[in-house]
Amino acid sequence: MITRPGYVTANGTPPARAVRAVIEEHMEGLSRLNRLRAYYDGRHPICARQRKSGLPNARLVNGFPHYITTMAAGYLIGSPVTYAAEGRQRLALESVLRDLRAANIDSVDAELARDASIFGKGVELIYADEQARARTAALDPRSAFVVYDDTVACKPLFGVLLTGTCDECGRDGGMRVDVYTATGEARYLCRDALRLEAGDLVHTRPHYFGGVPMVEYWNSPDERGDFEGVLTLIDAYDQLQSDRVNDKQQFVDALLLLYGCTLETDALGRSPGQQLREDKALALPDSDARAEWLCKQLSESDTEVLRRALREDIHKMSMIPDLTDEQFAGNSSGVAMKYKLLGLEQLTKVKERCFREALTQRLERFAAFQERRGAPRLNVGEVRVEFHRALPVNALEEAQTVNLLRGLVDDDELRRRLQHES
Repeated sequence: MITRPGYVTANGTPPARAVRAVIEEHMEGLSRLNRLRAYYDGRHPICARQRKSGLPNARLVNGFPHYITTMAAGYLIGSPVTYAAEGRQRLALESVLRDLRAANIDSVDAELARDASIFGKGVELIYADEQARARTAALDPRSAFVVYDDTVACKPLFGVLLTGTCDECGRDGGMRVDVYTATGEARYLCRDALRLEAGDLVHTRPHYFGGVPMVEYWNSPDERGDFEGVLTLIDAYDQLQSDRVNDKQQFVDALLLLYGCTLETDALGRSPGQQLREDKALALPDSDARAEWLCKQLSESDTEVLRRALREDIHKMSMIPDLTDEQFAGNSSGVAMKYKLLGLEQLTKVKERCFREALTQRLERFAAFQERRGAPRLNVGEVRVEFHRALPVNALEEAQTVNLLRGLVDDDELRRRLQHES
């Protein structure tokens, strides 16, 4: 989180030197964000490993980062978020929800959840399109961020969006820096964002969202990605699997060791190696001569134990369950499945609290924009933001439970299970 004193935006747009300073601070953490994105894209450090010439160099990349992100984001936002209000607020909420649906908000939420899982935060920009309709888009956290005040309330002061520009031939045209405050937007055009000056200001214009239209969706209070804490384990898994393939290849390419004889070119002009490949036979001169393969003894059992230990640690420390594990049987009861997903559930509850706060800010921006257009005023505090878990449903068990509660069936085993679960 980047913080500054509240007086930075006391006169509207922050001065160019303040914008330049926060961009520089953001750039200091850019290497971390790029590293996390590289892991998600499958560009792990093992890809750059070099070995001596002639040695096999398998570079296997596992898909743990992508799996962890897909599971964590899908469990949080796989089922769309719903909103509800009572009384007069219901009409005002419906007006806002129409704009949200028109903006394909479910897809935007999925992108934000994925970015939050990778980078530790997702960034959203709320804007008005050509027809003056409120819209929203997910931004790359590597090029967009929000600055907060230095109080305990951490109120957003302004947001910054960095965009590279080019000319009609695709040549580098410098940087466009957009600064969004609570009342307006300022645009700068410069060659280098770290050398931004007041003279680079192109224009300023107001907006009508009633606050900073850039919102950050944190993955956790410390803004950490879901697989960030297991990067070293992922590297170890890559190295172990790559070395297993290297060992296998070296085993296939083992050396033939001859005792008491040598191989020479035969009458057909074939080299010793060619003779062995074609004839599949070796003639030794006498009984004292012998041949054997020179190769390293492999212990696959020990390697497999280490592989499983690394895999289990990755799932345990990231709190993402391994759904291919034998414990996730299809005949498990609902409560048994909940215990197995307890770690993921606790992780998701933390993510949910952070997301709910950001979604509330989004509703406030959309409600303020709608109010300017004559829509009823929406009190966001009275809106219920509800998340729904994306879990498989045992329809037969649910039907039996409903019928048992209604007294339509008499199942002692089901009744005992319900009593145990309660």
